[in-house]
Amino acid sequence: MSSRLTPLLTLACSLALAPLLSAAQPAAGSGTPEQKLAALGLKLPPTSKPVANYVPAVRSGSLVFLAGHISRGADGKVIAGKVPRDLTEKEANEAARQTALALLATLKQEIGDLSKVKRIVRVSGYVNAMPEFTAHPQVMNGCSDLLVAVFGEKGKHARAALGMGSLPLNCAVEIDMIVEVE
Repeated sequence: MSSRLTPLLTLACSLALAPLLSAAQPAAGSGTPEQKLAALGLKLPPTSKPVANYVPAVRSGSLVFLAGHISRGADGKVIAGKVPRDLTEKEANEAARQTALALLATLKQEIGDLSKVKRIVRVSGYVNAMPEFTAHPQVMNGCSDLLVAVFGEKGKHARAALGMGSLPLNCAVEIDMIVEVE
């Protein structure tokens, strides 16, 4: 066989086999939100009861407004402290990721199935920070990155990342969210 034909034959075989190979393997990032969470090794935590006169979620038309959720570890204990005095930026980023999981647990309780999410519309994040700390967006990326990993393009959202002088129970992070659903 001519050495000139080898690249052409390789290309022809690749083009002919591509549809068969892609049909045999699921697309990267495919699956339900719950399957994506499992693939990431994550579980939704139990939802918590409100401790004051409010509800954790309100549905109005196709929008679900989720109340502020504070940072709690997988054990349910409050992740507390000021960034960067008591927690590093990385630890606060993880606290925001944990808070996103709690928000998703509440959302699932409200709508029954996370596959009903049409779009994460807005996320507001509050970071318990020392006055000199200015990396609030990097902390909130813990939440935002998880939402995009779970929902793909539907997980991209408008966002505010704000520093606070104090938060309830001295928590590191508090986050609320607005979601469009079916």
